[in-house]
Amino acid sequence: MKNIFYYLCLSFFILACEDIQEQNELESNFYALTVGNSWVYRNYRYNSTSDTYTDSGIVDSVSIVGAEKINENIFYKFRRLTTGNDNNNQIFKKNGEYFEFLRDSSGVLVNELGQIIHTSIDYQERLLRENDWGDLYEKLSIETEELHLESGTFNCVVTERYAKSKEGEKYPSTDYIYYSDGFGFIYETISFISSDTLTALRRLDSYEIN
Repeated sequence: MKNIFYYLCLSFFILACEDIQEQNELESNFYALTVGNSWVYRNYRYNSTSDTYTDSGIVDSVSIVGAEKINENIFYKFRRLTTGNDNNNQIFKKNGEYFEFLRDSSGVLVNELGQIIHTSIDYQERLLRENDWGDLYEKLSIETEELHLESGTFNCVVTERYAKSKEGEKYPSTDYIYYSDGFGFIYETISFISSDTLTALRRLDSYEIN
């Protein structure tokens, strides 16, 4: 009887731990990976005459349209529809419909190829891409920042993106990428590596989070 009681208690304990783990996973949905969630981003370009950023008319509509099991992991299928880039401005995303698969690997957003899209936990400098002229890096800042946008107020983690020459010298530009817990991607700056002037902005205009 004691053995039966022991195994029953152990079973209840394991089930309780699994429930707690599942609940924690639900509560820690940093990247808002839920089927049906959607975001609309507007793109702004720099106007040197007025020294302001004006609406380019280019819109990125993003939604999670499904989930699929890939290599024993559940990935969420993202659909992006970009409109308004009729002149094919290379600064912004091309017009059209695109899909990608993403999942949250313990605070790190990765795609189906295992490439890191964003990290909310690792503060080390990370090499993104090697080029003949130099290398591109990202680094998560320890400091957080509150953003006030048309779509709301968001407390964000901030990632810096910058380039270095092969000799290790940093180029003038630094871009900033903002993510918010429970909302995902919020805002980013876009610039040319040779200039410290921000060329464009991409910012969250509206969203629907389940």
